[in-house]
Amino acid sequence: MTGLFMTSDAVNAVAGRASAASGTLATEWLHKTPRGALAEFGIQIATSCQQRSQAADLLNRMYGWRGYGRDHQIPEGEGCTTFLAASTEGLVGTLTLTVDGAAGLAADRTFGDVLDAFRAAPGSSICELTKFAFDASTPARPRLAHLFHAVLIFGSAKHQCTDLFIEVNPRHRAFYEAMLGFRPVGDARTNESVNAPSHLLWLSVDAIRANISSHREGDRSNSRSLYPYFLREGEEAALAMALDEIEGTRAIDRYPSGQA
Repeated sequence: MTGLFMTSDAVNAVAGRASAASGTLATEWLHKTPRGALAEFGIQIATSCQQRSQAADLLNRMYGWRGYGRDHQIPEGEGCTTFLAASTEGLVGTLTLTVDGAAGLAADRTFGDVLDAFRAAPGSSICELTKFAFDASTPARPRLAHLFHAVLIFGSAKHQCTDLFIEVNPRHRAFYEAMLGFRPVGDARTNESVNAPSHLLWLSVDAIRANISSHREGDRSNSRSLYPYFLREGEEAALAMALDEIEGTRAIDRYPSGQA
């Protein structure tokens, strides 16, 4: 992966322009921590075959040792956006956001009737998180929070997502409930593609924003939640600016700082 990190001066310049409507930003970065913070950690959108291949390698390495297979591919297409989290050690995380469209979502294969009920709600725009892998040997909690926050802002700004879903093995359900506030929708079913039980978890985007606001500047010491580690307002606005320049989303208008 080339051009992995911006200099600390460039990072400071981004933060300083957080409330401005103009300026030039390194186009491949969504969010970048200053030098020394989280061992220089940044978030990108995968735009090349090489980046998607690196994400697949991480995914298969993390899934393989858990017995979930080693032949997973990163999805491509207009409604799929893969996020990369990297540090000086290399790629440490990946997560793909898929927006509902003609092809539907991966979870339709097991929970199509449930998702159809959400689709039927006026004004709904459903999205799904898939292909998630993260190296827990890194300082995981703040990095995870920044990654999920980037995905939220992107999904809200570009796709106006209202409801977020993830299909998980029952052993992982507690993580998503405690860390992000996901709620199960119905009972577990058998995912035929992996011949294993799975839960469909749901989270309202409005609930995410409310959680960010209620936890902002809160005490992190005794919290299992990721929300106290989400981006502060200035960082959030800088990330929205990056989205404007990378994707033309008008993220500042659709996801204004302070209204998370």
